[in-house]
Amino acid sequence: EIPIMIAAALLLWPFLHNGSLSRPEAAILLTVFIVLIALTVYAAKREAKKAKLNEQKIDAEAEKYQINDTKKCIIFVITGLVGLALGARMTVTGAIYIGKETFGLSEGVIALTVIALGTSLPELVTCVVAAVKGEHDISVGNLVGSNIFNTLLVTGAAGLVKPFNVTARFADGVDYWIMIGVSFVFAFVIILGRQTIGRVAGIVQLGGYGAYIFYLFSCGR
Repeated sequence: EIPIMIAAALLLWPFLHNGSLSRPEAAILLTVFIVLIALTVYAAKREAKKAKLNEQKIDAEAEKYQINDTKKCIIFVITGLVGLALGARMTVTGAIYIGKETFGLSEGVIALTVIALGTSLPELVTCVVAAVKGEHDISVGNLVGSNIFNTLLVTGAAGLVKPFNVTARFADGVDYWIMIGVSFVFAFVIILGRQTIGRVAGIVQLGGYGAYIFYLFSCGR
């Protein structure tokens, strides 16, 4: 999935480098997304058929995820989703006002910082909680899947509803290529750590994000 994530990000360049996204281009992105989902489901079903798990392992997994009160868990899920949506919305609304009125930041910088943070809060919370609970595939899969969804589904759906223009910094500028570079660094960290993201790697990546935020605010574009 990580190579697919990088490929999806690179796929944006031929569509956005001219400064706009048309409906046919958006339709292509959506088509690629649908094909990827279909292939993922197909591959998962094949792996499930090939996997030969003994009854003890199956029972252990079932007991691990046993739900004692279904109604209570459904309420928790709905409440959590609503809370995440409202929290992200409140964060974005308040921070945009502060960014424009207090610091005079451009819409591009606000989008790359405040809005990106607000829309990524659910991923951040899910990733941290899953990592603490030892659910590593959920932690990483949440991030990779979110990037693929944002690149293909969100961009494609938005462009299909209404074609839009893209500024140079996002179409073929430094911010786009920083995104591509970060994706490769993420893959390299996993390979170097032998499929483990340790604290040192985490600190390095957080430091890189801090440096990027400093760059954005120092430029103030």
